[in-house]
Amino acid sequence: MENRSSVNEFVLVGLTQQPELRLPLLFLFLVNFMVTMVGNLSLITLICLNLHLHTPMYFFICNLSFIDFCYSFVFTPKMLMGFIAERNIISYPECMTQLFFFCFFVNSECYVLTAMAYDRYVAVCKPLKYTIIMSPRICLLLMSGSYLMGFSGAMVHTGYMLRLIFCNSNIINHYMCDIFPLLQLSCSSTSANELVSSVVVGTVIVASSLIILASYALILFNVIHMSSAKGWSKAIGTCGSHIITVGLFYGSGLLTYVKPSSTESASQGKFFSVFYTIVVPMLNPLIYSLRNKDVKLALKKTMKRFTK
Repeated sequence: MENRSSVNEFVLVGLTQQPELRLPLLFLFLVNFMVTMVGNLSLITLICLNLHLHTPMYFFICNLSFIDFCYSFVFTPKMLMGFIAERNIISYPECMTQLFFFCFFVNSECYVLTAMAYDRYVAVCKPLKYTIIMSPRICLLLMSGSYLMGFSGAMVHTGYMLRLIFCNSNIINHYMCDIFPLLQLSCSSTSANELVSSVVVGTVIVASSLIILASYALILFNVIHMSSAKGWSKAIGTCGSHIITVGLFYGSGLLTYVKPSSTESASQGKFFSVFYTIVVPMLNPLIYSLRNKDVKLALKKTMKRFTK
């Protein structure tokens, strides 16, 4: 990793500069981190250990939990250290590495949520052909494509960031190395980076949003024409958890980045980014377990297996 900048390290401002808030926030986010780790790891373990959960839907949920599990390790430990350190310093290579994995997991999660929307469409609209359409080979291709697209987007973002020169301020007004806070510190032109970011992020959002909206439009059309109330409730139950997850992830993401550039909006951006970087990874396993009979059954079976 070549560093052409005179800046060899950055200082992360963090969420707050008020000393009286540091310890309460440290405790709050430490609990959040532990719940996120335990929740996602437990869901992955349950899906792997129980054969009745070896279906396309739970294959995608398992990968979503894996992404959230790894995702939280990218910046949460560094953010927690920032609450107790006088100066939360991150080196240039560490910053670029954090940026790469942040982009990789965020992009991958977008594509996994898109694949899950297609899976729900097939389950509701083409139930008789579900096992044929969502074969293990297709599921593996969808997941491989999600990770590959996530990796490609991360490489583009990080590659263009490495071209920039940082020579003056090294204070990042954030709790992690995000794209736009870094662009504000650059001494060189950032027009190419802004164009690439707009194209890559726009492609991810537009492509995934269109597929998700089209999938649910077809699901809604199919549900409207269902004659039985049982069919209605089954379709809503099948899609409910995914709709909540998509709403939380995309809603908080849009609130973070679709805003005017100012000091006040930068602080608001940090606040909203907490939701999709820290809160959503904690909520996902709860959403897919508390509202799911299959997961509850798997938990009971697993507990019996280990208590015998």
